[in-house]
Amino acid sequence: VSQSRYDLTTFATYTDLELLLCARSDRASEQDTAAIRFNGSSSNLSMRRLYADGTSAYSDNDSTFIPSGHFSANNATANTFGNVKIYIPNYTSSNYKSVSSDGAAESNVTNVFRSLVAGLWSNTAAITSITLYPNNGSNNFMQYSTAYLYGISNA
Repeated sequence: VSQSRYDLTTFATYTDLELLLCARSDRASEQDTAAIRFNGSSSNLSMRRLYADGTSAYSDNDSTFIPSGHFSANNATANTFGNVKIYIPNYTSSNYKSVSSDGAAESNVTNVFRSLVAGLWSNTAAITSITLYPNNGSNNFMQYSTAYLYGISNA
């Protein structure tokens, strides 16, 4: 599957969203990330990311996309899947939408990625859909990748 899309019309009674992803991609690497889009928009996105690969730590920022945390890719240990948690508070408010994500690619190698992401969608519209798509070209989620979306109530 090249992307996953979630329609949020049934989540209207919740204040926050949490998306849990157990994934592996067919990218020829040990790790990958998925880009996150709200309401199909690819504009007004920004992020700051901290990540490490087992030997070094890095940071970067970008104003064109919001990545998920890292998860496993095709060159990771066979049949291993990485885990990502994406949290979106106040997704229906008229304020800009923040998102936080953390993830870990799983593999029995030195270069296992672990990451933390802080993102912002500078738009006042309520989030009505979330799409995850490959961040590194035309890669796909592999069979048995799963995603679960939870509504969190502030009551």
